[in-house]
Parts: sequence; structure tokens; C-alpha cells
Amino acid sequence: MSRRKKRTAEQSEPAETGARLRRPGPRGWWKPAAGRASVLEPVVEYRGTTRQVCGLWPYPVGAGTPIVGVPLGLHLSTGATVCADPISWFMGGLISNPSCFVLGLPGLGKSTVIRRMTGGGAGFGYIPLVLGDLKPDYVQLIRALDGQVIELGRGRGHLNVLDPGEAHEAAERLRQAGKEKERQQVLADAHGRRHTMVSALLTILRKEPPTDREESIIDRALKVLDEQHDGVPVLGDLLRVIQEAPQEVRDVALDRGSLDRYKEITENLEASLISLTSGGRLGETFAHQTDVPMMRDRPVVYDVSSIDDSDTDLQAAILLACWSSGFGAVNVSNALADAGLEPRRHYFVVLDELWRALRAGRGMVDRVDGLTRLNRARGVGLAMISHTMSDLLALPTEEERMKARGFVERAGMLIAGGLPGAEMPMLTAAKPLSRAEQEILISWQDPPAWDSSTGVEAEPPGRGRFLVKVGGHPGIPLKVELLELEREVNDTNTLWHTNLSVAEVTEGELVDAEGGGAA
Repeated sequence: MSRRKKRTAEQSEPAETGARLRRPGPRGWWKPAAGRASVLEPVVEYRGTTRQVCGLWPYPVGAGTPIVGVPLGLHLSTGATVCADPISWFMGGLISNPSCFVLGLPGLGKSTVIRRMTGGGAGFGYIPLVLGDLKPDYVQLIRALDGQVIELGRGRGHLNVLDPGEAHEAAERLRQAGKEKERQQVLADAHGRRHTMVSALLTILRKEPPTDREESIIDRALKVLDEQHDGVPVLGDLLRVIQEAPQEVRDVALDRGSLDRYKEITENLEASLISLTSGGRLGETFAHQTDVPMMRDRPVVYDVSSIDDSDTDLQAAILLACWSSGFGAVNVSNALADAGLEPRRHYFVVLDELWRALRAGRGMVDRVDGLTRLNRARGVGLAMISHTMSDLLALPTEEERMKARGFVERAGMLIAGGLPGAEMPMLTAAKPLSRAEQEILISWQDPPAWDSSTGVEAEPPGRGRFLVKVGGHPGIPLKVELLELEREVNDTNTLWHTNLSVAEVTEGELVDAEGGGAA
């Protein structure tokens, strides 16, 4: 008898043969009225913490993702809750650097996942600092968190790049506390940031960095300005010092004792500073005192959405100025906390549209690198956001491209959304991705389906879907699910909303016309 016929015979014979009782099959007894199940229902699964389900052993199984940090969404394979944010994962020992780099095509939810981190991190006690919001994507969230919204732009506010912020007040408090070394460090950091910002503005204006001699002149002129000027100086005061040609500045200019030679050496520098102070291509945004000082104990967002996208130079300049101001405030807060004069604060810093600043001119990568290199021991989490690796690598020199790729390589975690296939070689050169992970990211960049019968476009397949990648570990695919409470602060299309729909407006006009009333 063949094996197939033998199996059929065994299944069709009675369950009892003599005194021996056969074991039932996986679907029950094979005989009439024995309760055999032809369809097996899947087992209902429940999820809970070890505290909640500890008495159900051995049935529970461990989750595949760490439950540490802000809940971002649900795992696409298991449905488990995925929690992640740079500060919590760093403090939990899951990553070595409290930073993340976010990549993804426009419209797929990069800002949404960072807003989730920002709001959840605020609940953990981390203070959000959104240093330049171009959309705006974060203004409603920061307002909901009772934070500070600072508007900047043409005719909408000023930011003095020579303002040391609270560095001088902090230095005085450190002097009174007998912390002379810490005092010197705070003043040196403030001086370095002001020097970096002046050089960055010149780079954006000229499309090339200032010369070594001009860098030395700016450095010495700032020191002379601090010694001679009462109050907070502005760029016009720096220009005046250079024009007055004090001996300290002439010494570093190497004018060889000739005032005419000094004027020749500083002519281009004077012309650039005049453009910055008299409403040139960058306007007067940086020519006056700061209108609204930044707070250190509340969530802050710099709203720069009034700047047109075509005004790329001003966008890059304001982003850099906001970053410099924010990092300066973080440094002051940490110095006072180290001295025991203030409580320790952990900040979550968001740097959106990173590619805009990098493309502003040759040498900008070094400026950004100098501003963003915060010591990981300072308790500062950093989120850097861009669209693609091509944005970072579209720089004029190989040296700058390598430094820009280093932003992704140094990040503790990579959060990637939908990306085209051409991005994969560049991305895998910075972070290792398996072939399956690459295919997932490529599939998420497909366009949405179009329903011709209803005329409605379906949701893009990659919207809200991200892959969290840490080192060589397998990536964690997740779907960000917004709560009803979050939808209001996550609406980035508020300009398209009106009180009346087009149909309602048209109907109202028709009624007024028929009734002879005024519109």
C-alpha cells in the first residue's frame, strides 16, 4: 500500500481500535460527532510590560525592540511598540553618541517623527530647542508646550551675531563663585562663536571664506571691541574699530607701518561689513540689537518661515545665526550647572534643513561642523534633518563632501524614510544597510495610487514609515501613528485651510446676488 493510501486509511478508521485509545490529530478526533475543527482560529495575542504579565510565564515572549525612550510608533513586522530618542538611548547605553540623522524625501513625515521625539522628550524633562523653523513645522508644538516663539526675517526681527547672550552675566557669577577656569572657558566660547559667525556671514556674502589675514583681523578687532565698547556691540561697531585702525589690529594685518597699506589690506573686509550693516543682500537682520533674547529654561523655536525659499543666502545665514545663538545658550547653561549654580538641564536640539546651510558657500561645512560639535558629556541630544545624501554630498570639494558625510557617520542613530535607489551606494558608505533594508527604503519612495473613480489620491506607501538603524544591528521598521491630540500640532498645511469651503463661498455669493444684498 502506498504511503498516501495508508495515511488516508488511518485517518478514516475509528478513533478506538480494541482497547487502545488513539491520540487525536491536530484538528481533533476524526469521526462523526467528535468535534473535529476544520478551521483553526489564530490565537489572540496581548502585549504588556513584564510587571503586568509576569505571572503568565511561560507564555510571554520578549519583545525584539528596546522599550526605552519616546514611543515613536509600531513595529511593521510584529506590531510591538518602538521607543527611541537620542538622549534616552544614549543614557541607556544603546548608542554611543546622543544624536540622530534623519533622511527622507519630502512629504513622508520627517518633521512628524522629530515632533514626536520633541513632544515626548519634553515629557521626560528634555528642553526642545528648534533652531530655525523654515516651514513652520514646530511653532504650534512649541506653543502647546508653553515655549518661546522668536520670529526672524526681513522686517520681522533682528539677531545680533555679536551678542554674547548671557555669557558675560554667567562669567560674573562664576567669578563670584571662585570658578576662574570655568569663567575663562565661557568667555572664550562666546568669543569663538562670534568670530565664527562673522566669518560665516562673510562666506555666504562672498561665496568663499575670508582669507587667513582677514580672520586674524576679525579676531583681534573683536578683542579690542570688548575692551573699549560699553554694552553689547553690533556689526557697525566692529566695522568702526577696523576703520579706526588701532595698533593691535594693524599689527596682525602686517601693514609694515604704512596706514595706506593697512587700508588696502582691509578694503575688501570693510566693503563686506558695510554690505552686512547697510541692508545689502542679507538685509539688516544682523545689523541691530537682538529683539527677543532666548530663554534657557523653556522650549524655544526660531520661526524663520517668513523668508522666501528663493532667498537662499538669507535662509542659510539665519539658520547659522540661530544655531550659534542656541549652542551658546546651551554652553552657558552647562557651565553654570557644572559650577553648581543652576540645575542640570538636558536639551534636545533640532537642526532642520541642514543642506541649505551647507550649500551657502565654500567653507560652510567647517562652520557647521564647528557649531555642532558638542561634547556628548554635556547632556545635549541633537537631531539633524536633510532630504538625501545627495544634498550633503553636492559640495564643490572632496574634502567638504567627506566632512558632510561625517555628520551621518557620527550620528548615534540613523532614521531613514523613503529614498530613491540611487541614494543607496552613498548611504551604505556612511551606514551599513542590508539588501533587504535598502529595498524597504526604496519601496517607500513610490508615488501614491490614484483612484480614477473618486478622483482621490491614496496615501503614499512610505508616509510615516521609517527605518531606525544603529551601527551594524538590524534596522527597526516602524509606522508613526498620530494620536488625536497630536493632529492639531502636526498640521503643516494650515495655509490651505479657510473658514469656508469654495462651495460655501460660491453659494453665499449666489444668495446675495439673488436677494440683492451686499456681499
